[in-house]
Amino acid sequence: MSGPLFLGFDLSTQQLKAAIIDKLGVLVHESSVHFDRELSSYGTTNGALHSEVPGEVYCPVIVWIEALDVLMDKMKRSGVDFSAIVAVSGAAQQHGSVYWDGAAASLLHSLDATQPLACQLVPEAFATVKCPIWQDSSTTEECKIIEEKIGGAQKVSDISGSKAYERFTGAQILKMYRKHTGIYEATEHISLVSSFLASLFLCRIAPIEVSDASGMNLMDVETLKWDNSLLEACGGSSLRHKLGPEPVLGGRSIGTIGKWWVDKWGFNPACIVAPFTGDNPSTVVSLSSPGDAIISLGTSTTLLISIPPDSTSPKRTTTSHLLADPTTEGAYIAMLCYKNGALAREYVRDHYASKDWAEFNSLVESTPPGNEGYMGFYFPLYEIIPQNVVGDYLFLNGKPVPSIQDKKHHPRAILESQLLSIRSRIMSILPSDSHALKRLLLTGGSSANEVIRQMASDVLNLDAYIADSKEGGTVGGALLAMYAWWKLQGNEGDLADMKKGLKVDGFKLVAKPNPDNADLYEDMIPLYRKCENKVVKLSGKDGEDEYI
Repeated sequence: MSGPLFLGFDLSTQQLKAAIIDKLGVLVHESSVHFDRELSSYGTTNGALHSEVPGEVYCPVIVWIEALDVLMDKMKRSGVDFSAIVAVSGAAQQHGSVYWDGAAASLLHSLDATQPLACQLVPEAFATVKCPIWQDSSTTEECKIIEEKIGGAQKVSDISGSKAYERFTGAQILKMYRKHTGIYEATEHISLVSSFLASLFLCRIAPIEVSDASGMNLMDVETLKWDNSLLEACGGSSLRHKLGPEPVLGGRSIGTIGKWWVDKWGFNPACIVAPFTGDNPSTVVSLSSPGDAIISLGTSTTLLISIPPDSTSPKRTTTSHLLADPTTEGAYIAMLCYKNGALAREYVRDHYASKDWAEFNSLVESTPPGNEGYMGFYFPLYEIIPQNVVGDYLFLNGKPVPSIQDKKHHPRAILESQLLSIRSRIMSILPSDSHALKRLLLTGGSSANEVIRQMASDVLNLDAYIADSKEGGTVGGALLAMYAWWKLQGNEGDLADMKKGLKVDGFKLVAKPNPDNADLYEDMIPLYRKCENKVVKLSGKDGEDEYI
């Protein structure tokens, strides 16, 4: 591991991971700490704790800090030479928030290199040691207040890139402001999980990065500045001070590493720190280029589209998210997030394919594209898109039916409905540029399924690839660190220019669209939208009819 080296982190829900790449972009080291297994004394389950308040989910801040102590020790024992690292950056789970108190700045500045971080900061540096995370759904009341004050869900989306969501930081701050006044007043500074981690490396409070700030309902996604109306709605006149300066672009140096890191671990005092971003933007940095669509086929299903700055301004909707690009002003990342991803596919597999993926795939292949008029929507959990819908909804030629007699139609139905939802919304977000997408990148567990790969390629009418690397967020953090250092060396160009000279992990073509199938699925979009609108009405939930 000869220098210069670049260190990236990913503080995800369940673990803290680190990756080091060399000057050619080659991954030379990986380490991780799993919270439940290696820090079991804190009692987390899948990295989180649930309070007695319904929907309230958090992680104790000491878990994240102690994990960093443990991880650094692991890396040292494995032979990492920290003095060869010239830049540090990273990523973290989006939407979580950390509440520093008035003692934090001096405690960070005066850290003792003979002691680990955790015992010096917790609890003294925090107004509360409970950090709300993205799984928290206890702020429905606060979301309604935000939207009422701003002028509706669409207005909030027009400004911030997303409607008000329970997991977003703005609603979490408003809950603290309304219901935990003592904590809010004692809070000197509010960080996202990403900027919290960056603060530990700087040994001072770090600014929030623009792409991660897009998941707060507090920043104007076009100007990249805090929006006064949203700040007032979520935390009153003091919130601007608590958030600190305007959000900053990633891939830029925000200072050198703190003295504690030099004295304790042997970092070079000239090692720079770049802003830490959210896990989804970091995945885009690692895996994609403008014109790519990334679909993560994990427990949830997530779509990420990298939109270059010279494109038509993407449409804001109440079911999609628009994030600022982490490194390029005027560029965006469009995102869709579905709660019932693999969960719904596994539900159909278990009920109609004997809990067997081979049988599931065989049933899909035994039915033609279009499923002989059958369409099925399956939501084991309350869904995000469309919002608050749960249960099974079945249709034949656009009309609701109580059941589908032949089980063979269910596996194709779940795949077609999930992918048509994505294709339909891409056309809504990018009405004039929907054909500008160049390729489809598939990640997550279900990306190994050849039948799902092919259908994704057909429905989206794009060549489908899978990436060689599985550590998008962590490597993305290392690439952001490299980009900040690369710019300081006087190089001209953007992140894509820097990546051209790297031996980064490649992509393997796994499916090409069948032209006849692609045309059929494009023709099905109006029918799909009609059926989804009926699902919203049949569910009895309040919902906006997005397509009418």
